[in-house]
Amino acid sequence: MATTVKDAAVATPPPPVKHGISFLTSRLRQIGIFVALLVIVTLFQVLTGGALLQPDNVSNIIVQNSYILLLAIGMVMIIVAGHIDLSVGSVAAFVGAMSGIMIQDWGFPWWAAFVGSLIIGGLVGAWQGFWVAYVGIPAFIVTLAGMLVFRGLTQIVLENQRITGFPEEYRQLGGGFLFPGLFPPETNFLDWTTVGLGLIAVLLLVVTQLRGRATRARLKLEDEPQAWFFTKLAFIAIIILGVTYLLAGSRSGTPIVLVVLGILIVAYSLVMSNSVFGRHIYAVGGNLQAAQLSGINTKRIDFMLFVNMGVLAALAGLIFTGRLNSAGPGAGNLFELDAIAASFIGGAAVTGGVGTVIGAITGGLIMGVLNNGMSLLGVGIDYQQFIKGMVLLLAVGFDVFNKRRASNALK
Repeated sequence: MATTVKDAAVATPPPPVKHGISFLTSRLRQIGIFVALLVIVTLFQVLTGGALLQPDNVSNIIVQNSYILLLAIGMVMIIVAGHIDLSVGSVAAFVGAMSGIMIQDWGFPWWAAFVGSLIIGGLVGAWQGFWVAYVGIPAFIVTLAGMLVFRGLTQIVLENQRITGFPEEYRQLGGGFLFPGLFPPETNFLDWTTVGLGLIAVLLLVVTQLRGRATRARLKLEDEPQAWFFTKLAFIAIIILGVTYLLAGSRSGTPIVLVVLGILIVAYSLVMSNSVFGRHIYAVGGNLQAAQLSGINTKRIDFMLFVNMGVLAALAGLIFTGRLNSAGPGAGNLFELDAIAASFIGGAAVTGGVGTVIGAITGGLIMGVLNNGMSLLGVGIDYQQFIKGMVLLLAVGFDVFNKRRASNALK
């Protein structure tokens, strides 16, 4: 049978350049946050005369923002499901206070206090998840109440006093480094432990990305242009190697909290992208009624999300307390707002159904670099708050613009 001109036109795939442009346009939201991070880093590197990317300062940025990045992982999952959690800062403070009481007053060893604190965080999350999932009270109200309740409990259990003098092992999670002294800077120009970890991270990245692309191609689900895939892969590998070089050149090496954070980022990214639970979270946030009609146990999803957020808030509280070597009634103040801002700046949608762990981490890094860069420049806290607020507003405005553009394109 002869092929008509019309059939041939339909069968002909779009030109590679046109397909590539169309693909990049559809991913404008995801690409934009990485470009924004690079622009901000470059800007402050120039304005600070190169001080921003000094090895010790890079290590400082990671340690200072680690607990916010941890909270952002759980927060973006809750936002994707269409909820919000305003209590995480108070929960982190409460867990930090309880860990101090367990060690100082009850005589717990540091590891038992760690385990007990994580259990407390899970119970707090279960308490709030019960009211949201099974009673049906909006998460905004439940967690607003939680913010007040657990802030008050923190002040009660501490009697408005600070607890200090935590064990050395406890403090390592928040401010320690991996194998300090193994490669002293006096005899080694790089910390080879950090170099090894960086090379392993790049190798795992390349292997997992290539295997994932091969699987998608076999299932005929791959729509990412090959040139863009390898460009993106090379770019991410270069970023990892660059950070590895900077950390290896610092006086201390790799922060322990960075290893913990890296493991959690990989684990939660896999959960959100490759697991049934992760797909159900997107389904619940994208269309709750459709998710219920398809047989998804939406109440269980919501409940587990808040339990998970409680555990991550507890871990953030332990890291923050260990870093300061102090548990105080004012700890964790505004942590929830920083975590929420990181999620929205990282591309999460206000209405739910959209967001990634990597995006939230990128948003948190943008906030961290802004804080650190402005501090290096001597910018006052008043102007810092103003600038961060405008960044958040512009990020959400960009999200709204993208949605309207996509909606108009379908008409």
